[in-house]
Amino acid sequence: MTLLENDASVDFDGEKLDIDSIRRVAEDRTPVTLSESTLDRATVSRKQFEDTIWQGVPVYGVTTGYGEMIYMLVGTSKEVELQTNLVRSHSACVGPLFSEDEARAILAARLNALSKGYSAVRPELLQRIALYLNLGITPAIPEIGSLGASGDLGPLAHIASTLIGEGYVLRDGKQVPTGPVLAEHGIEPLQLRFKEGLSLINGTSGMTGLGSLVLGRAINQVRQAEIVTALVVETMLGSTSPFQAEGHEIARPHKGQIDTAANMRVLLKDSGLAVEHADLRRQAKEQQDGDVSRTDVWIQKAYTLRAIPQVVGAVRDTLYHATNVVETEINSSNDNPLFFEGKEVFHGANFHGQPVAFVMDYTTIALTQLGVFSERRTNRLLNRNLSGLPEFLVSTGEPGLNSGFAGAQYPATALIAENRTIGPASTQSVPSNGDNQDVVSMGLIGARNARRVLGNNNYILAVEYLAAAQAVDVSGRLDGLSPAGRATYDAIRSLVPTLEHDRFMADDLETIASALSRGVFLDAVRQAGIDLR
Repeated sequence: MTLLENDASVDFDGEKLDIDSIRRVAEDRTPVTLSESTLDRATVSRKQFEDTIWQGVPVYGVTTGYGEMIYMLVGTSKEVELQTNLVRSHSACVGPLFSEDEARAILAARLNALSKGYSAVRPELLQRIALYLNLGITPAIPEIGSLGASGDLGPLAHIASTLIGEGYVLRDGKQVPTGPVLAEHGIEPLQLRFKEGLSLINGTSGMTGLGSLVLGRAINQVRQAEIVTALVVETMLGSTSPFQAEGHEIARPHKGQIDTAANMRVLLKDSGLAVEHADLRRQAKEQQDGDVSRTDVWIQKAYTLRAIPQVVGAVRDTLYHATNVVETEINSSNDNPLFFEGKEVFHGANFHGQPVAFVMDYTTIALTQLGVFSERRTNRLLNRNLSGLPEFLVSTGEPGLNSGFAGAQYPATALIAENRTIGPASTQSVPSNGDNQDVVSMGLIGARNARRVLGNNNYILAVEYLAAAQAVDVSGRLDGLSPAGRATYDAIRSLVPTLEHDRFMADDLETIASALSRGVFLDAVRQAGIDLR
């Protein structure tokens, strides 16, 4: 049975889900579907599981208990009790709740892992999760409590608890008891059968669901970092030479480097301010002759303006790698045990989150460097000895009376320091569960760390965006901007006016940071006919 037939829907089959699809379901509430073939695979897998246990083959969580070897009687009333107790006992997470889009992403990731067809859950379980997503029933999941070893046991247990009518769901951002919400929709709570409680909680869907949102948003943050970088390069009369295609596509062909260089070329196209290498040679001679009206010769020595493809490109490559790992994990059966037709029962450790934990830490490191790069360009804009512009971009003739962007630089610098305190989570293994889980991944902590740096970077970039637009104003170089530069400038100024005199700055920063989180400046250059890689 197909839940919905909709060209705009996302099909869950455990094989081809990507981060963009997770975002569509989580953020845009795109409907989800389950094909007949997906439900048929679940039916076959469940039958194979049932045949296995009736043959007396030991199966973890069924004929043997959790941790201790506690033998259960198959087919008795203990079946539902065992699975229910497992869910209840692990619904023990604490702290703030994941936002609705984050919880939906986690739920979607779990649905796809179970849809792969090796977890031996009944089709009814898949249909119920899909129904939750389509009706907007979102489990309330506290953020803290996963070790990422036997999967994200705690967070996923909070999902499972809602399926049995317990725990809490989100309504208007607040948690409310599940039972009355299910009753409003005429939904009867499920009774979990053998292995289903274990299959629901024993996987990496917490870190992969959240990680999907972080990575999808991070690549857009990189694009918006490139957009403001191009505006700074233009306004400071920089050179296009460092972005020449041959230097990247032939000399050093890292994909991220190639893509960032290509974006810089597109963003700087038709600029009346950025100069080519031949112009720099001419201007260098003019400097020797005493004409120092243009400063791009020595400005261009700064790595934040010259090594953009190499540094931002490396951030891109990190995100590309992390995306590949997370998308592989989204389309994996990451619980235990697994059932393959005609094969011995697989008792392994696919629930361990180490691959995802590593790449989320790597993402945290890369995004931290993206923020550092931005803050250093802002510093260059604000320093008259480096930019040739008024100190702190004060637009009046009274720099002693007005501080301009002096105070606005502080949060960027503070957030750089804060990002640097967020160390790798994957190296922080703390054994648990009677030392059975003796090496744990801390993958969900890694995903939360990356999310934190991503959010901090929006503020760091907001300072650069505002400073770049102010630099255009105080330099009088608006008419020379490229189409991309003009579109970016206009988008900034549609939100925040020029700083004529000192004013309360926090609101300006919040406004631009919010716009960055929504991709406003990426949309602005797209509307100008510019597509970025």
